[in-house]
Amino acid sequence: MSDAVLLEADLPMGGIKVVEFAGKEVLLGRISSGIYAVDNLCSHAEERLANGKLKGHRLICPLHGAAFDIRDGSALTRPATKPLSTYTVRIENGEIFLGEPGKENS
Repeated sequence: MSDAVLLEADLPMGGIKVVEFAGKEVLLGRISSGIYAVDNLCSHAEERLANGKLKGHRLICPLHGAAFDIRDGSALTRPATKPLSTYTVRIENGEIFLGEPGKENS
Protein backbone atom coordinates (compact mmCIF):
# COMPACT_ATOMS: atom_id res chain seq x y z
CA MET A 1 0.00 0.00 0.00
CA SER A 2 1.28 3.46 -0.82
CA ASP A 3 1.71 6.29 1.65
CA ALA A 4 -0.85 9.00 2.22
CA VAL A 5 -0.16 12.18 0.26
CA LEU A 6 -2.03 14.59 2.55
CA LEU A 7 -4.26 14.74 5.59
CA GLU A 8 -7.90 15.39 4.71
CA ALA A 9 -8.00 18.16 7.35
CA ASP A 10 -5.24 20.04 5.45
CA LEU A 11 -7.44 20.53 2.37
CA PRO A 12 -10.23 23.01 3.13
CA MET A 13 -13.46 23.24 1.13
CA GLY A 14 -12.74 25.14 -2.09
CA GLY A 15 -9.00 24.73 -1.54
CA ILE A 16 -6.24 23.28 -3.66
CA LYS A 17 -2.92 21.71 -2.68
CA VAL A 18 -0.07 20.26 -4.69
CA VAL A 19 1.49 16.95 -3.71
CA GLU A 20 4.09 14.73 -5.32
CA PHE A 21 2.87 11.35 -6.47
CA ALA A 22 4.54 8.85 -8.80
CA GLY A 23 7.18 11.43 -9.71
CA LYS A 24 4.62 14.07 -10.77
CA GLU A 25 3.08 17.18 -9.30
CA VAL A 26 -0.57 16.38 -8.63
CA LEU A 27 -3.15 19.01 -7.72
CA LEU A 28 -5.78 18.05 -5.15
CA GLY A 29 -8.98 20.07 -5.00
CA ARG A 30 -11.89 19.86 -2.59
CA ILE A 31 -15.38 20.82 -3.70
CA SER A 32 -18.81 19.98 -2.28
CA SER A 33 -18.97 16.65 -4.14
CA GLY A 34 -15.57 15.40 -2.92
CA ILE A 35 -11.81 15.53 -3.30
CA TYR A 36 -10.34 15.19 -6.78
CA ALA A 37 -6.82 14.88 -8.18
CA VAL A 38 -5.46 16.00 -11.57
CA ASP A 39 -2.07 16.80 -13.08
CA ASN A 40 -0.81 20.19 -11.93
CA LEU A 41 0.32 21.25 -15.43
CA CYS A 42 -2.07 22.81 -17.94
CA SER A 43 -2.38 20.62 -21.03
CA HIS A 44 -2.16 23.74 -23.22
CA ALA A 45 0.93 25.61 -22.05
CA GLU A 46 2.28 23.55 -19.14
CA GLU A 47 1.62 26.32 -16.60
CA ARG A 48 1.19 25.20 -12.98
CA LEU A 49 -2.54 25.11 -12.31
CA ALA A 50 -2.00 25.58 -8.57
CA ASN A 51 -1.17 29.21 -9.43
CA GLY A 52 -4.71 29.56 -10.78
CA LYS A 53 -8.10 29.37 -9.07
CA LEU A 54 -10.69 26.76 -8.27
CA LYS A 55 -14.19 28.15 -8.85
CA GLY A 56 -16.76 25.48 -8.10
CA HIS A 57 -15.67 22.49 -10.19
CA ARG A 58 -13.78 24.71 -12.67
CA LEU A 59 -9.99 24.87 -12.34
CA ILE A 60 -8.75 28.02 -14.11
CA CYS A 61 -5.24 28.23 -15.57
CA PRO A 62 -3.50 31.50 -14.63
CA LEU A 63 -1.68 31.87 -17.96
CA HIS A 64 -4.39 31.95 -20.64
CA GLY A 65 -7.57 31.34 -18.63
CA ALA A 66 -8.30 27.83 -19.87
CA ALA A 67 -10.75 26.00 -17.60
CA PHE A 68 -10.78 22.32 -16.67
CA ASP A 69 -13.34 20.24 -14.81
CA ILE A 70 -11.51 19.06 -11.68
CA ARG A 71 -13.89 16.09 -11.39
CA ASP A 72 -12.83 14.40 -14.64
CA GLY A 73 -9.99 16.53 -16.05
CA SER A 74 -11.92 17.56 -19.18
CA ALA A 75 -10.99 20.80 -20.94
CA LEU A 76 -13.96 23.17 -20.67
CA THR A 77 -12.65 26.24 -22.50
CA ARG A 78 -10.03 27.14 -25.05
CA PRO A 79 -7.18 27.48 -25.54
CA ALA A 80 -6.99 24.06 -23.85
CA THR A 81 -8.40 21.15 -25.83
CA LYS A 82 -6.73 18.15 -24.18
CA PRO A 83 -7.92 16.81 -20.82
CA LEU A 84 -5.77 16.56 -17.70
CA SER A 85 -4.81 13.17 -16.31
CA THR A 86 -6.86 12.28 -13.25
CA TYR A 87 -5.98 10.12 -10.26
CA THR A 88 -8.14 7.89 -8.11
CA VAL A 89 -8.66 9.41 -4.65
CA ARG A 90 -9.29 7.30 -1.57
CA ILE A 91 -9.77 8.65 1.94
CA GLU A 92 -9.04 6.37 4.86
CA ASN A 93 -8.85 7.39 8.53
CA GLY A 94 -8.58 11.07 7.56
CA GLU A 95 -5.69 10.48 5.14
CA ILE A 96 -5.76 10.98 1.37
CA PHE A 97 -4.31 8.28 -0.87
CA LEU A 98 -3.91 8.42 -4.64
CA GLY A 99 -3.94 5.70 -7.29
CA GLU A 100 -2.17 5.71 -10.64
CA PRO A 101 -4.00 7.44 -13.50
CA GLY A 102 -6.67 5.18 -14.91
CA LYS A 103 -6.20 2.52 -12.22
CA GLU A 104 -8.21 1.67 -9.12
CA ASN A 105 -6.60 1.67 -5.70
CA SER A 106 -6.20 -1.72 -4.12
